[in-house]
Amino acid sequence: MDHCRSLVSFYGRAAPHPNAGTSFPLTSGQQRPSFHTLISQHVFFLFSLSLQVYEVKQGSNVVERINLFIRKVTTLFYPLLSCQILYEEWASYSVFYKYQPIGLIRKYFGEKIGLYFAWLGVYTQMLIPASIVGAIVFLYGCATVDNDIPSMEICDPRNNITMCPLCDRACSYWELKTACGTARASHLFDNPATVFFSIFMALWAAMFMEHWKRRQMRLNYIWDLTGFEEEEVSLCPYATACLLLYVCSYFSLDYVLITLFQDKKVKLTCTDRAPAYMMGLFTMLFMVGVTFAVVFGVILYRISIRAALHMSSNPTARSNIRATVKGTAAVINLVIIIIMDEIYGALARWLTLLEVPKTDKSFEERLIIKTFVLKFANAFSPIVYLAFFRGRMVGRPGDYVYVIGSYRMEECAHAGCLMELCIQLCITMLGKQLIQNNLFEIAIPKIKKLIRRRKSDMDSQQQEDYNMTLQRHEKDHFLGPFVGLSPEYMEMIIQFGMVTLFVASFPLAPLFALLNNIIEIRLDAKKFVTEVRRPIAARAKDIGIWYNLLRGLSKVAVIVNAFVISFTSDFIPRLVYQYMYSPDGSMHGFVNHTMSYFNVSDFQPGTAPLQPMHLGYEVQICRYKDYRETPWSNTPYDLSKEFWAILACRLAFVVVFQNVVMLMSDFVDWLIPDIPKDISLQIHKEKILMVELFMKEEEGKKLLRDNHANQSPLQPRSRPASHTPSN
Repeated sequence: MDHCRSLVSFYGRAAPHPNAGTSFPLTSGQQRPSFHTLISQHVFFLFSLSLQVYEVKQGSNVVERINLFIRKVTTLFYPLLSCQILYEEWASYSVFYKYQPIGLIRKYFGEKIGLYFAWLGVYTQMLIPASIVGAIVFLYGCATVDNDIPSMEICDPRNNITMCPLCDRACSYWELKTACGTARASHLFDNPATVFFSIFMALWAAMFMEHWKRRQMRLNYIWDLTGFEEEEVSLCPYATACLLLYVCSYFSLDYVLITLFQDKKVKLTCTDRAPAYMMGLFTMLFMVGVTFAVVFGVILYRISIRAALHMSSNPTARSNIRATVKGTAAVINLVIIIIMDEIYGALARWLTLLEVPKTDKSFEERLIIKTFVLKFANAFSPIVYLAFFRGRMVGRPGDYVYVIGSYRMEECAHAGCLMELCIQLCITMLGKQLIQNNLFEIAIPKIKKLIRRRKSDMDSQQQEDYNMTLQRHEKDHFLGPFVGLSPEYMEMIIQFGMVTLFVASFPLAPLFALLNNIIEIRLDAKKFVTEVRRPIAARAKDIGIWYNLLRGLSKVAVIVNAFVISFTSDFIPRLVYQYMYSPDGSMHGFVNHTMSYFNVSDFQPGTAPLQPMHLGYEVQICRYKDYRETPWSNTPYDLSKEFWAILACRLAFVVVFQNVVMLMSDFVDWLIPDIPKDISLQIHKEKILMVELFMKEEEGKKLLRDNHANQSPLQPRSRPASHTPSN
């Protein structure tokens, strides 16, 4: 019984926290631990009892006794000292400029958590050059906005260009010069430096992956993990039973009972798992469809609110229609993304439980893949729509495309959809980082503590006095449970996608990610040290499936940025005009070249503006952004040859950009070795020493055998001759 108490006491003392004193005892107002919690504790207790205890007897030497006493004292106070050091040197916002104590993190939390914070530190460090280059690109756009000829032509009041209505009936004709602010703002993100920055970020992603591989290899060598192979640890019998009971309504009850109580080992075959797999696949496809439906709902909101604002009698509302629609739609998308993220996380776990994975690793990988697919689609669906679909299926004046009756598809502004893409990406990225990643992680634990304190029958003084009587493991029991590293990795992976996938439209994304990660490191550190129970240390030699997701995103980012530059921005149309259609090789006349003519008499019945004299004069011809033939040509409103020439150049740019950048990324991958040179030399020396030691041992054994064989065999002892007595 004393041994049992020592085991439980040791297990409880293994996780001291600086603020554990703020916890409070279990009172009548609080809930008792759940049945699952009690069963888990008893399983661990019985497992501890099953361990054999080996005693190593020490000699009577005084020095050995002193060393033994020092080791015992160090072992006793090491967790407390380590936790205090981590709290002061790592889990404090005042030390944000210092390197993380990765070695101490690994000793206190284990290799798996140590690798996460090491990876997060490398990622944050690599964001510094990307942030600097992105800020330079943005400043270049600010410095050259006054010299941008297309923006100057749009803002020139002498160019009296009348544009066609942006919606049916409620919208009237408008002048192009009113889009001056949008055109100047678009130049900040749509300029020649954007192409350079996209190439730089593709190479940056390759260098980041290589730098992390080298850092990971160095940590494996320092932590003695070079020969470590992660074992497939099966789920414990209790967890397996819970999973099978959880799905007993899904599988047959007879099969569950046989699996639980039959003596021979029963395995789930592919046929048994097929219904769960199919259900998971269809559920995920359905939820992705729900995500697209939500995006379509926001599209309808933008269309309807724009028409309503155009019909408003308030001049302030009519003058800020674009800003109002863009801002409110982006905020609505952000709120929906945050809500759906929580739903998708619970849904992915439920689908993974239905599959009854064999091992912990299999369960974790399947859960990660499902969660990533759902959350990635949730976060990037509005961005993908703005980048590649908005303004592509609009039609033309007199022949617009309608959805759900009278809802006309959205058009891009004259300066393109890149500005709206930038606004959506900025609000989504900043909102997820500030609200979901930082505010929730800070506020939710505080709210839970406040609720537990309100339920307590003791006042603050009684609470403090009672805490003094509690042991360390009793205080730590009231801290929050450790839920794993998957949520921490997931938010960083989504952020990495926003930094790399659409960086051509938002060069300040790396800077915002850097500022967030500086806070995120200390926030996670404080949560691990003070807010949650110390997790059981787990060994790992890499970050697992997260590396494959990062590598896949870095490859997809090259393709996505190629399409953004080619189809979303005006980079290709400007180049084509400057070198093929400009009379003097400059950008003068580019705005007029990108707009077609429309005769207002060709409007469909019931779609003409209700106030055609809104500008003070009668409009006969209006302009719209497209490459089409004139109304007086032989083929009115057909796509012109300029459209096909620009389309060919767009596709050619995508192919060339993708292959060139990927070739450069592969060259960087080949150029930088995965193993640092000093580590490689050390491993090589160790192998040589091991071979030499092995050879010396074999030579010693051979020498002993030879000496034994060369020795003459011992002669058998002869009996003394018997003498017969003489007579």
